[in-house]
Amino acid sequence: MKTSLAHVTVAVALALLAGCTQEQQNQLSRDIQNWTGTNGVLEVYAGDKVARRFLKIDKISTALGTDDGKPRAYRYGYGVLDENLNMAVDAGEKKVYFEISDYTNAVFFENPR
Repeated sequence: MKTSLAHVTVAVALALLAGCTQEQQNQLSRDIQNWTGTNGVLEVYAGDKVARRFLKIDKISTALGTDDGKPRAYRYGYGVLDENLNMAVDAGEKKVYFEISDYTNAVFFENPR
């Protein structure tokens, strides 16, 4: 029985991954998602109601200081503003830049549709 190069590559990758800490595995997963993209949804809540929804988000990034490179207390990204909150990109709804603070009541998830 011949072992293909793909099988060997997968076996080596799994062996290396098993030696990583959970945080390293999470970082690798995020790096892969950043490269492949995610059909993300960001919902911002006011109390228990959705106040804003952004669709088709590839990633949300952490802002870093210009001089010190330290993480700032907000995240930013680009997504389509779902003005009527129907979970669909409708005519006239445009891609916009957004920022949310660490204190924003929000949920980010992959679009199930």
